Amino acid sequence: MRPPAGERALSVNSHETMHVCGPCGGEGEDPFLRTSPPPESLPLCSLHTYDGLRHMENGTRKSWDFMQTHDSVSVLIFNTTRHCFILVKQFRPAVYMCEWEKSQPEKVKEKVSEEAGKDASKGGEPGVESAETETDNAELDSGHIQDIPPASVGVTYELCARPVDKPDLSLEEIARQEVLEECGYDVPVTKLRRITSYRLGVGVTGAKQTMFYAEVSDENCVGVAEGSRQASEGELVEVVKVPLHEAIRFAYDENIPKTMGVIFSFVWFHSNMSPKYKISTNV
Repeated sequence: MRPPAGERALSVNSHETMHVCGPCGGEGEDPFLRTSPPPESLPLCSLHTYDGLRHMENGTRKSWDFMQTHDSVSVLIFNTTRHCFILVKQFRPAVYMCEWEKSQPEKVKEKVSEEAGKDASKGGEPGVESAETETDNAELDSGHIQDIPPASVGVTYELCARPVDKPDLSLEEIARQEVLEECGYDVPVTKLRRITSYRLGVGVTGAKQTMFYAEVSDENCVGVAEGSRQASEGELVEVVKVPLHEAIRFAYDENIPKTMGVIFSFVWFHSNMSPKYKISTNV
């Protein structure tokens, strides 16, 4: 099967994986397939097409949409002075929209879906609103779209984290910088302990996140810890403290919206650090 120009071919069988290799070629170039990982001098194709990946899986032709995103770092911060974890709380639009959709009648969901299809087919100009769109906005403002949930349903508790978007810095340096900027603690790179790395959003992005552990004290706090991130970055981040004795209960409380990183890191701390310090996490 020859993929259209700009797309990559990938064959996946139950007993072997075929890797896409070679440059992301232009029109007329075929990627070649290998049954073993390519040499380091020939990296895997980044698969950065916008129209998805077409591949064969167990003899079945499939098409998969994906997004290419940055890898990231996250940091579990433990304040040894106060015996608490330092997390951040912020609004996540995607989480909010998931909750919004659940609250809407089916007819509203269908209307929104139809309008999205119309907008996509029109390919409208940026910054230009149609009269129909203005009408929809007026309906929203007037409350015709019912049961709009409060913004708080889109707020989640997370570890301090940042995309790996500075190629001149190591993962540890990026993590240190984020702890300082987002939470206000000045932690030396040498004090960051690498916990592990794992994949996020494996069905959509497949990006890798590396998790670190950092111990801080009130002496390390240089500011920002009780405030918000710089307004110039367009984020409003609230720093919160979770007492150590409440950590495991916090992790498993399904009524508290949080990321998987929070749950995993709290459990990791209980298994690896609590015995060392002879601290009870009140499990």
